[in-house]
Amino acid sequence: MTREPTYQAARTVAATVAAHFVRHHVEARARGEQGLAHVPDAATIETIIDATFWASFRPEEGRFPKISLSFLPPEEAGTPLMLEQRLPLTPANLTKLAPIVERPGIHLGVWRDETEVYIWGATRVVRSLGFVLEDVEPGLLVIKHRRIDGFGKFANVAVLKGEQVKIVDEQGASLPACPDLLESLSAFTAPATWDDSVNVPVQLAASMRAHGHGGTLLIVPAGDGKWRESIVHPVTYTVEPPYSKLANLLTKVPTAATEAEWQVSLRNATEVIAGLTAVDGATVITNQYEVLAFGAKIRRAAGNEPVEQVMLTEAIVGNAAMVVPPVQHGGTRHLSAAQFIYDQRDALALVASQDGRFTVFAWSPCEEMVHGHRVDVLLL
Repeated sequence: MTREPTYQAARTVAATVAAHFVRHHVEARARGEQGLAHVPDAATIETIIDATFWASFRPEEGRFPKISLSFLPPEEAGTPLMLEQRLPLTPANLTKLAPIVERPGIHLGVWRDETEVYIWGATRVVRSLGFVLEDVEPGLLVIKHRRIDGFGKFANVAVLKGEQVKIVDEQGASLPACPDLLESLSAFTAPATWDDSVNVPVQLAASMRAHGHGGTLLIVPAGDGKWRESIVHPVTYTVEPPYSKLANLLTKVPTAATEAEWQVSLRNATEVIAGLTAVDGATVITNQYEVLAFGAKIRRAAGNEPVEQVMLTEAIVGNAAMVVPPVQHGGTRHLSAAQFIYDQRDALALVASQDGRFTVFAWSPCEEMVHGHRVDVLLL
């Protein structure tokens, strides 16, 4: 007998998520893309979310499960791990199988027929625009789709935490209509465009958030030393010559034969830079991704006033901007980053909190104030 979903947020979000996948598939087919994943309907999405939500609260041997599911039929999963007998998609079965997919890149394969949604095995394959659901922690689920080119972080579609549902703002409508601000935040404003290129700032941000130590990454104009006015001297960890592995990789166009190796190298270089941000202080890189320093202490530039207000937005549908004192948004790390952007208005500051919040600070010439854009919903 088919189990009826009881998690209300699953029903609330299912139709919106289904429409997201339909829209992206229509656009991808119009561009001539091949090898696209199947589109789950709203009822299937609701069932998958509901079962995973309740499973997330069921500890097994004292540990809460970490579950990742991919919606695809086994015949399109390459060489998967196949169960002889498929299993109904239930919280109990998900809890038992969760250890299989704790490591990154492995997913339980889920499909449906006329009678039920079921688990057929495990796979590393996710087709382009494929539906993925991850259980991050008890009660916290993230719905994602795979990028067309298959490289980099999956694009988040929605985040569910208990009864709270956040739909990712794909079009950047959560930000004010300020062209210069939108240009400076372009990497974080429209996830719908992430299929078109390697989005290095997002990969750096995701890696920073993943290490869990918190950190600050300052992105400054190449060839301009003005940023030093806002740093305490001497800088303990100056990098000389600048670390340029990531910058050099981005100048190379990989061939079909070298693409896999290039992607691994790019991921490794990104993780090196993100790892530097775990050191107390800020890491400084150029907008061409050369590392100049890490462990740098931010100070107010001589003769400048302290930052008093910050406009805050979040990358979710329906967000309303707020203007608050910077101390209301976070601790010392956020305050120092806001001050840096107030003084260095051509720069960008990426700030990860230990609690998982992630904010990008940029100068908004339209509002004439520092703008903080929360993007943790993009990075889970």
